[in-house]
Amino acid sequence: MQSWDKISDLASKRIPFIFIIDYKAEKVLTYTLDELDEEDIEFSIDEMGTPVKEHISLEKFPIDFKIYKDKFEAVIEEIKNGNTYLLNLTQPTKIETKSTLKEIFKNSHARFKLRYKDRFVSFSPEPFISISENKIHTFPMKGTIDASIKDAREKILNSPKELAEHIMIVDLLRNDLGKIATNIKLEKFRYVESISTLNKTLLQVSSHISGKLTNNWHENLGEILKNLLPAGSISGTPKKRTCEIIENIEEYDRDFFSGVFGYFDGDNLKSGVLIRFIEKKDNQLFYKSGGGITIDSNLTDEYNEFINKIYIPILSEI
Repeated sequence: MQSWDKISDLASKRIPFIFIIDYKAEKVLTYTLDELDEEDIEFSIDEMGTPVKEHISLEKFPIDFKIYKDKFEAVIEEIKNGNTYLLNLTQPTKIETKSTLKEIFKNSHARFKLRYKDRFVSFSPEPFISISENKIHTFPMKGTIDASIKDAREKILNSPKELAEHIMIVDLLRNDLGKIATNIKLEKFRYVESISTLNKTLLQVSSHISGKLTNNWHENLGEILKNLLPAGSISGTPKKRTCEIIENIEEYDRDFFSGVFGYFDGDNLKSGVLIRFIEKKDNQLFYKSGGGITIDSNLTDEYNEFINKIYIPILSEI
């Protein structure tokens, strides 16, 4: 059975399961709950904040500013040529920590947490889609700022660049939902949430969009997910051409980073985007991060944001 078909089959039979899908929607993994322990997979969704037992420290070794500058300017050139309007530029950063992936999973807090064997761990603040009572919801997240900056909330909400970027993502997600749902509504536009790390607090901006599905959506869940991927917030617009540009400019394999994972409980579905992501490769750890680039983006600000997103969250507002 095809992986997409398996998702629809399990959902139609009301069997609880989790799914893990890579960025390119080429690797589609599904596990019923009784298979998780055998596969050494841990996850949590909407975990309530509790005191961490151990703070996880890490040292980061980001790519040189000149390397990032070349990639940034290549994106800007593509924007000037009209090939993309918003592109999420990411890169891997080598990190060092004394903690294992299992320990990082245990001692971090986020709305969507996943550890996949000894390969990667994600502690993501960003929902992908949720479905309940035939209604689908998505929550595009665009805009991050250090909360210690004076008037940080006002600055990010009043920034023309951040506003333009957010509007483009909201429009993209509204169009994406329109492929599989009706009665598309923008429920809430640009609300701010805070995320605490060991060294700082970050503010992030999201919106809420909804739509109505048919009563038999469970039978088509695989196709619903396939039609929405990759997530707009971690690719860009127009999506197809932007993804081609991303592959040419980033020059590395995102793999499961910026893919999605989710849990179907037998009736409802919740899922998150696989960002805030640490991958183990050849016995080294890499933290994959990035941010959205528009024509108004500032090189230094984007480079700093790319580095600021390399953190372990210790408390998340959910």
